[in-house]
Amino acid sequence: MRTSLAVVALCLLGVTLLFFTLPPPGPPVVAPEDQPAQHVSTHRWTHEADWFGGFSGIEITDDGQMFYAATDKGYLVQGRLQRTSGQITQTEIAAHKPLVGPEDVIPGATHNDAEGLALNADGHLFVSFEGAQRVVEYPAWDAGPEPPSSTRAWGALHVNRGLEALAIDGRNVLFTLPEGVQYGATDALVYRRTPNEDWRQPFTLPVDGDYHPVGGDFGPDGRFYLLERAFHWLGFRSRVRVMTITATGIEDIETVLETPQRRHGNLEGLAVWADQTGRIHLTMISDDNFLWILPTEITEYRLND
Repeated sequence: MRTSLAVVALCLLGVTLLFFTLPPPGPPVVAPEDQPAQHVSTHRWTHEADWFGGFSGIEITDDGQMFYAATDKGYLVQGRLQRTSGQITQTEIAAHKPLVGPEDVIPGATHNDAEGLALNADGHLFVSFEGAQRVVEYPAWDAGPEPPSSTRAWGALHVNRGLEALAIDGRNVLFTLPEGVQYGATDALVYRRTPNEDWRQPFTLPVDGDYHPVGGDFGPDGRFYLLERAFHWLGFRSRVRVMTITATGIEDIETVLETPQRRHGNLEGLAVWADQTGRIHLTMISDDNFLWILPTEITEYRLND
C-alpha cells in the first residue's frame, strides 16, 4: 500500500513539473488588441545568491531605469534595467541589503515577509509586511527604518494574506490593501494614512470573481493602478485596474489589462511610470516562491492611450 501511494505521489509530481515547464497554451505573449495595455517585453531575471527570489514589490524611478524590489525574506534590491528597442534585456543589481535586523524581530510572527513597496518624490521607501502586519518607512538607502506604523485591525488579517498592495500619492498619503478578500465578497478594505496621522479605513474597493489585490501604484496621471491575481488549476491570471481615489471613495474604475491563465508567472509587484513621449508603462515582477519551477520575471506593458 505504501509503495502504491509513493508511485501515485511521484506521478502527480511528474505531471505537475511537466505542466509548469511546458510553455503555456495559446499564442505568444501579447495582450488582446482590444485592451488598453499592450505587451512590450518579459525578461527572466536570474541570480545565484541565496537571498534571491520571492519578489513581491517593485518601484521604478521616473525615467524607467532605476528600480527597487523587495522580497518575501526581507531583502531590498537596488538596480538598473537595461533596454534595447524599448524591451528589457538585462537587469543589473547595484546593491542589496536586509530590511529587518535582529533587533526588529517580532516574537510569534513572521517579521521579514516584505510584500508592498512604495517610493515618494523625496526618495523615501515604504514597505508593507505580512505576518507581523505593519508599514515601515526607510528615509534613504543607507538610513535605518523609522518606527513602524500599524492599526489594531491588522491583527485580524491572515498571516499569509495580509498587506500586499502599498502605494503613495503625490501628497504623501499612503494606501494599502490586504490580499485577504473572502471568496464571494463584493468589496475589499482600503486603508489610508495621511502624514503624521493614524491609519484609517475610510472606504472599500469593489471586487469580483477570484481576483485578489497584490500590488498597487499611483501613476504619473495621478490615478491609482491595482494589480490583482487569480489562481486556478496550477496557473495564474493577472489583472490591472485603474481608478480615481477621492477623499470619500473610489470612482471611474477601468480594467486596462487582463491576462489569460499561465500567460505570466505569479505577478505580485507593480510600478507605473511614463516614458519621454508620455505613454504610461506598467512594470510587474513575479514571485517565484523560492521554487525552481516558477520563474522570476519582469514583465512590461504599455498603455495605448
